Amino acid sequence: MSEVTLKIDDKEVKAEKDMTVLDAIKSAGIDIPTLCYHPGLSPAGVCRLCSVEAIKQGRSRIVVSCSYPVEEGLVVNTKSPKVIEIRKMLLELMLARSPNVKVIQDLAKEYGIEKPRFRLEEEKCILCGLCQRVCEKIGQNVINFVGRGVGREVKTPYQISADANLDICMACGGCVSICPTGAMDDTFKESTMKKPIPIPSEFEMGLTSRKPIYVPFPQALPNIPTIDRSKCAHFVTDQCRICEEVCEPKAINFDQKEETVELEVGSIIIATGFKTFDPHMSPRYGYGIYPNVYTSLEVERLLNASGPTSGEVVLRNSGKPSSVGIIHCIGSRDENTNVYCSKVCCMYSLKLAHIIKERTGAEVYNFYTDIRTPGKGFEEFYNKILEEGVHFIRGKVGEVTDHAIDSTEEGKLVIRVEDTLMGVVRRIPVDMVVLAVGLEPQADAVELGKLLNIQCSSEGFFMERHPKMAPVETFTDGIFLAGACQGPKDIPDTIAQANAAAAQALALIDKGHVELEPNTAYVDEDLCSGCKVCIPLCPYSAISFDESKQKVEIQGVLCKGCGACVSACPSGALGQNLFELPQIMGEIKGITRVLPEVKT
Repeated sequence: MSEVTLKIDDKEVKAEKDMTVLDAIKSAGIDIPTLCYHPGLSPAGVCRLCSVEAIKQGRSRIVVSCSYPVEEGLVVNTKSPKVIEIRKMLLELMLARSPNVKVIQDLAKEYGIEKPRFRLEEEKCILCGLCQRVCEKIGQNVINFVGRGVGREVKTPYQISADANLDICMACGGCVSICPTGAMDDTFKESTMKKPIPIPSEFEMGLTSRKPIYVPFPQALPNIPTIDRSKCAHFVTDQCRICEEVCEPKAINFDQKEETVELEVGSIIIATGFKTFDPHMSPRYGYGIYPNVYTSLEVERLLNASGPTSGEVVLRNSGKPSSVGIIHCIGSRDENTNVYCSKVCCMYSLKLAHIIKERTGAEVYNFYTDIRTPGKGFEEFYNKILEEGVHFIRGKVGEVTDHAIDSTEEGKLVIRVEDTLMGVVRRIPVDMVVLAVGLEPQADAVELGKLLNIQCSSEGFFMERHPKMAPVETFTDGIFLAGACQGPKDIPDTIAQANAAAAQALALIDKGHVELEPNTAYVDEDLCSGCKVCIPLCPYSAISFDESKQKVEIQGVLCKGCGACVSACPSGALGQNLFELPQIMGEIKGITRVLPEVKT
């Protein structure tokens, strides 16, 4: 594409011929204000804040840069006295119309305007038209300008009845997210009788929302955005392509399809992890009933500096807690849920108690069954938490309720617990409840185990070959375990096991060959009747059926020599190396032979 050369603020700039002056200004790294521009939408030049002085053939004029095309030899001034004066006047008019809009207040202050000279109004909408243009781009055309002059406003064009527009608007929230002043928060609901449907962020545990195009989490590999096809307006309406148009590397391809890739590998490391216990399964703790009952992972995101509240402990009603209760063993050590200990809950509960106490100064209560701190520095950390003044109450929590029986419990969540050390039932009022949820195997662990021919324990975690001698190996050669898919464990144990699994996989690669068991089974095809009795008995899936021969075949690489098929074969067609009948009889004869009497 051909280029033109123009001068912007005495700086020579090259721009593509179809660019606007505003595009050229931005490409030169010069910042000018605008409230009605978006790179993915057609320019409208409504706010006129992007006005600049354009000089062509010695003639000077004020133009709106977002809609004025670049030309060869054009001279542009973005900060001339005439331009600054016009911007000040525009901002003064906007500030008079919308005195309580922060973005306008900040721009006005930047240009030295403290108070407008005109009559103040209480409008939030500046009629920039961004909402109408993005709705049109998406292909909905739900909202538009109605009226003229001072009566002009953003409304739905369907004014026959309030219900006429309900099935037209898809509540995507595009108009709300693009509005520079926040006016569409109210106008959207009034115009369409709907609320935008937020998309909960999975990484932030639903505490905030995400967009249809997003990076799953900060450390994602590959660390590139993905598109949620079920929420993306393009896949819903087959029209919106804003992200594709503004993406400079042209990385977005709407025609891509999900595909299944098959890889031939020599070893597999299973690291499918765990899922946390769903506290909805124990409604007595109030999760999902009371807004200020959180899971431990939700609080973890609240405390994180990159989380939705930048590390501040903020309740869902926007207040800060003065008292917090942390309930241990939710979904662990419980006959009604999981009887096993999740291993990590005690220590992360102590960590949460420490950080909450440090950042809020709140009274923190830990309701525990037993405190288990087996690990380097763990007991010392527990003692430190005790010295900080965190309360520990031993006993199972009966329920979390908002029913108050005196004034001290009004507006609080009340934790009813049997204190087994004092022998009394106590009621502890708190502002916030944290549920220390346990770890569970993935829902599809059993199915995956069947696919890979490995066993699961009674709890649903994958079984290792031996808990001490082979903690990362499985009964299927070449398949190894790493992390909490094998059982609840913390980060250091997970990393150690992952390193061990990787070393075992590399050892197979480095060796370059596989050692087979010598006592494998074999088939005498002359005797095999093709009854297939042996096939379901093989725990290693080493036996298959040859349809052309109507005989079974044994894969020697998979066979472990257990002998189950040999003993079950009704026709005697299966045998086992090193366990032939003459060999077995010879062994029996040898051990039953009468040794000569030894004289002393």
